[in-house]
Parts: sequence; structure tokens; C-alpha cells
Amino acid sequence: MTITELSIKRPTLIIVIFTVLAVLGIFSFEQLKYELLPKMSIPWVTVITVYPGASPQEVETAVTKVVEDAVSGVDKINTVYGTSMEGVSIVSMEFSLTAEINTALQDVQRKVNEVTALLPEGVKSPRISKFALDELPVLRMGITGNLPSTEFYQLVKDRVQPRLAKLGGVGQITLVGGDEREIRVNLDAQKLRSNKLSVLQVTQAIRLSNLDFPTGNIKQGESQYVVRVAGKFSSINGLRDLVVAQSKQGSDIRLRDVAEVEDGQKEYSTISRIDGRTSIGVLVQKQSDANSVEVSDLVRQEIPKIEKDYAHIGLRFNIAQDGSTFTLDAANAVKEDLALAVCLVALVMLAFLHSLRNSIIVMIAIPASMVLTFIAMYIFGLSLNLMTLLGMSLVVGILVDDSIVVLENIYRHLERGDERKVAALRGRNEIGFAALSITMVDVVVFVPLALVSGIVGNIMREFALVVVFSTLMSLFVSFTITPMLASRFGKHERLTRDTILGRFAVWFEGRFNAFSAGYQRVLEWGLNHQGKVVLVATGLMVASLSLVPFGFIGAEFMTQTDRGEFTVTMEMPPGSTLENTNYIARRAEQIVSSMPEVKRMFVNVGSSSEGMIGQSSNNVAELNIALYPKRERKRSTDEVGVDIKRQIAQIPGVKVRTNPIGIFGTANQTPIQLVVSGPTYEEARRSAEKVADVVRRIPGSADVRLSSEEGKPEMRVEIDRQKMAALGLTVADVGATLRVALNGDDESKYRDGSDEY
Repeated sequence: MTITELSIKRPTLIIVIFTVLAVLGIFSFEQLKYELLPKMSIPWVTVITVYPGASPQEVETAVTKVVEDAVSGVDKINTVYGTSMEGVSIVSMEFSLTAEINTALQDVQRKVNEVTALLPEGVKSPRISKFALDELPVLRMGITGNLPSTEFYQLVKDRVQPRLAKLGGVGQITLVGGDEREIRVNLDAQKLRSNKLSVLQVTQAIRLSNLDFPTGNIKQGESQYVVRVAGKFSSINGLRDLVVAQSKQGSDIRLRDVAEVEDGQKEYSTISRIDGRTSIGVLVQKQSDANSVEVSDLVRQEIPKIEKDYAHIGLRFNIAQDGSTFTLDAANAVKEDLALAVCLVALVMLAFLHSLRNSIIVMIAIPASMVLTFIAMYIFGLSLNLMTLLGMSLVVGILVDDSIVVLENIYRHLERGDERKVAALRGRNEIGFAALSITMVDVVVFVPLALVSGIVGNIMREFALVVVFSTLMSLFVSFTITPMLASRFGKHERLTRDTILGRFAVWFEGRFNAFSAGYQRVLEWGLNHQGKVVLVATGLMVASLSLVPFGFIGAEFMTQTDRGEFTVTMEMPPGSTLENTNYIARRAEQIVSSMPEVKRMFVNVGSSSEGMIGQSSNNVAELNIALYPKRERKRSTDEVGVDIKRQIAQIPGVKVRTNPIGIFGTANQTPIQLVVSGPTYEEARRSAEKVADVVRRIPGSADVRLSSEEGKPEMRVEIDRQKMAALGLTVADVGATLRVALNGDDESKYRDGSDEY
């Protein structure tokens, strides 16, 4: 007994089976998670090494080249990019698409560990990371309150941050800006000279006097005690009273005699504002296997509770950017298109089948197939994203193909006078192989897409699998539900003008017959003029293939979408102070806030997220701008961005560029990059400047810039080695003294309760 015969003779069994599958399908659908795109791993690893106070040339020689030489032998590496900036070395590696990114990360870690000992003294431990879309912030928020700035920062760090971090799926909470507490020891150079003390002597005295030592155990009878030397300072006055040296007369020289000790705040390295109000920026990142929509929902549920608990200090959250919003909007838009496609398919079937009864029988194949597809998606770990939903939209028409073929043949047997059950069984058996062939053709087209590797494979795999699952499920439905319903409700209907539907069917049939007659005449002409048909077809094929190479149709990896979000990156002249950059950023904020399309603005002064890893510098500021939805504004995102760029560019000394937020949630990089190589840096730079001048003259080009930037103003200290030797000093002594005097030393920590500053 075939499955079709079983469906016709035992309909109760089929109804029970599909009822169970429908329940499982609904359960599977509710378990599926919303994502913007399928999970993908970009084969890109970055090594960031901090060398405080070093010039770009020194960073390149002592750090960047060492790391580049170490990682260049890693397997499946394509290109190594090195960037040397003041105090920071960035080495990025692009791997082949077949590389397993976690294995590559481990190989890079091993290679870097081998050369860590070769790096200069004072270099921080290299930080190695892979570029992953999962690590991008899901939420960008600002927190404001009425407490003093340092107290408020400590409250957010100790109370608010842990509450957000413990939520399910939250990976990391990063604080941006704010006034962090710092115990500052301001040395008085005049008093140091009068007491014949050096900066290093004082620094060393503080460092050696601020230690806790576990020294061992003491056993007394049946008890054992841990002995610990508690040498950490417990009060600011204790630090002030520290004896740093003794005078020639034997009196104690205390720290308060040569320095001012104050309980203050750290110097600003970044400043964060939201909608013009200074705030503490909060970046929420999710865990790699968590769902961005669920994480965002949990954080949004927790925010009112936190605001209620700290209402007495006026604590408020302002959400500047929520990546899940675009995900949900995009998914809902595709679902609306899917519903529209189902309706259009229903209308087409009603027009051609001329029967509401037959149309309903065929339409049942769509929800039945999709419910079964949800089960397969859940089993294979897929999610509801743009690609899977797009796959469902695509197969709506395909889902009814098999059922239409089966029902049409059953209807043919009904016209011959066969009984309904006999017509259903014969009709399906006769075209069973044809229906199977139709389905297999679709399957063999899309299965190879699911096997493609690399970034494109990661994007297309879930799309292809959904099409394959849906198509196979539609075949199963056409062999079971469709003949079962036809054997019970199928009816031979004749076209009459007695009903509204009948009159429409007669009218549509007349128009279709006229169209068929016209097509027949065109076909007869084509058969009688085969040479002309071949010539026209060949010309059309050549013309279509020429559209791309001749520029009529462009090519890009992924079309830019209007998310209503973009970033404005401002760059001041090298050497600009953070205060000056902040002043310019304030002027830019006034320009942006005056535009009616702007809904929210999140500002970072001293850093930007441009590119894959971002950058930090005193002369850089970034404005993250969110616009109102498209239906609530008259201008597009690009038009608003161009207007903002034009107005900010009028501020003297400011280089400004705008980058729309791409579909991945980051500011898009420069779409075209040219690499200029040469025997020396100077020759390569001169050639690159010539290339840049040529590119600037190309119509449509904008924001043409070199990756190498002008150096900051520098003051060089030339060492007189004779005098240095006469004074018993070394270069290391001079360098360390200047570093502490100009940049400070933060290796010693002051403990207050469980916190260290």
C-alpha cells in the first residue's frame, strides 16, 4: 500500500500525523531565534600591542615588525596588515576562507607568545582577538544621574554594571567616559630639588611601601594561622605621611613635604554624551551563542527596575542605538512580504483553477509545508533571519507546484467520470514520478549552495537549506494531504454564468483563450522564421551579458540599506588636545541637533568605531546619529549625511567624513582601497600622494585619504652622554624620569574597601 493509498483509505491516520506535526512545528517556530543574518565567522585576527609613549617609528621597529615576522608563517594566512601609531601597534591578519578561525586564533596566540620576550621593556601584553559580528554591541546607552561625577561613576561600576552583566546572554558590559576616581600625587619639582630627591626615588618609595605580602603560616597547637604583611595604604593621610627619604640632618622627609596628595579623578581619555548631555556610555555585548533580540529585551526589562531602585539620585538610561530594532523591523518586513506572496498565489490559483474548493485544497499545502519546515529548521539549529525568511518567500510559489500538478490530474479523472477516491488515487499515481522529478530539480539546484564555504557560504547556507526543506515537505504534502482532501471534497465543476465566481471564470477563460491564440500566432511565426529568432535571441543574450562589464549594472558584496543610522567622524589637526576636540564636537552637535530628522545622538570624543577595531586619539571624535523612521522624514539617510558633512566641514581645521551603518551594524569602511608599495616609506608615501591626487579628480570620488597620517608635533630630547656619565646617570634613568614626570605612573593602587584606584 503506497503512502497515497494509505492517505485516501485511512484519512484519520494522516490527520492525526499532521496534527502532531503541526504542534511540533508551532513549538519549533516559537523556539527559533531572531537574527539579522546567519551566524558567520570572518577569517580576520588582530594583534594589538600597547607601547606607552613610543613614537610610531619606534613602535614599527620594536613591536610591529617583530609581531609581523612571528605570525607570517601561520597556516592559511593570506595577507598581514601592520599599522604603527603613537603608543600602539596593530597587526591584522586576513586568512583564507577555508581556514577555521578558532584554530587560526590559537596558532597566532602561540606565535605571539614565542616572541613576547623579544619586545622592549614597558610593552604591555599583546591582546589577540578575532573579528566576530557577535562581539559588536547590541545596545549603546547613556546613563545620567544627580550624584557627583566620581561617586556616580563608582555607583555605575559597582552596582549597575553587575546587574546588567548577570542577565542571560549578556557577554560584556563596557563603560565609556565618566569620571573615575584616582588618587593623584602631584610632585613639586622645586621641593624635590631642595630636598635633593629625584622623581624615581619618590615613585620607588611609594611602590615599595604599598604592598601586601603573604608570608606563610603559623601553627599553634591544633590551630593554624595565615600570616600576611598588610602594607597597603588604608587612608589618604597615611599616604601623605609616608617617609620617602631622610635628610642629611637625619630628619624624615615625608611625601607631603614634596608633593600634594589629592583624592581626585583620572584625566579624561574619552568623553561620552547622549543628546548633548554628558553621560557614562554603556556598551552591551552579547555572548557568542546568545540571541541579540532576547538580550536586548532582557536589558530593556531590567532598565526600569534599576531606574526605580535609584530614583532618589535621578538615574536615567537613554538608549542611543539598539541593533535588535533593525533586526525585528527587517524580519517583520520580510514576513509581510511573505504574507503578500501567499495572498497573490491564492488569487492566481483561484483565477486559473476556477474553483474556490480546489484553490483551498492547494492552498493548504503552503501552511502544511511551512510548519514541517520549522521542525527541520529547529533540528538543524537555524534561526529566523533575512536569509531563511527570504527562502520561505521564494518557495511560496514552489510549494503549490506539486499539489497543483496532482490536483489537475485528479480533476482530469473526475471529468472522465471516475469516482472521487478512484480519481484521487489514479491521478496521483500517474504523475507521481513527474512530481518527484520537479522537486528533485529544485533540490539539486540549491543543495550545492548549502555546501559552499567562506563568507558567502555562511550567508547562503541557511537560505538553501530552507528552500530544500520546504520543497521536500511540499512533495510529502502533495502525496498525502492533497489526494486525501481531493478524495473527500473534490468535485467536477462546470463554468456557468449563474454565480459571480462563475461569471469571472468565464470572462477570465475567454481572455486566456485570446492570449493563447495570440501566442500561437507568434509561435507559428517563430517556427517559420527560425533564423531571425536565433539572431534576436543571440543579440539579447549578448546584450544582457554586457550589462555588467559596461557598467550598466553595478556589482557589490551587499547593497547598502537605509537603517536610518550613520556615523560622523571628525578629525582635528595632529596634536590637538582632547579639550579642543571636545569643543569642536560641541559645535558639531549643535549643527546636528538642529535638523528635524535627527532622533538621537551618541557622541564619543577621543575614540571612534570606524573600521573593524576602531581607534583612539585625542584629535578624533565620533557622532553616532539615529534618524526617525523613513515614513516620518522627508530626506533619506544619505541626504541628511551629506548635509551634515557640508555644514561641519565649514568649521576651520576639521576633516569630516560620514559612514552609514551597514547591515552588519558597523560603520561601513571605505569601499575602494588602493595599496601603494615602494622600497622605502618616503618613496611609497610620495607615490601614494600622487595617486590620491589623481583619484580626487575622478568624478564621484570623496573622502580620499592616506592610511599613513601626519605625525604629531614632537619635542625631542637630545642626550649629552658626557654630562650624563659625569652625573652617574643612564639613558634608562632619564627616560623613566621623564615618563613619570610627563605621563605619570599608575602601577601602585590605593585600596578602599574592595575597590582599588
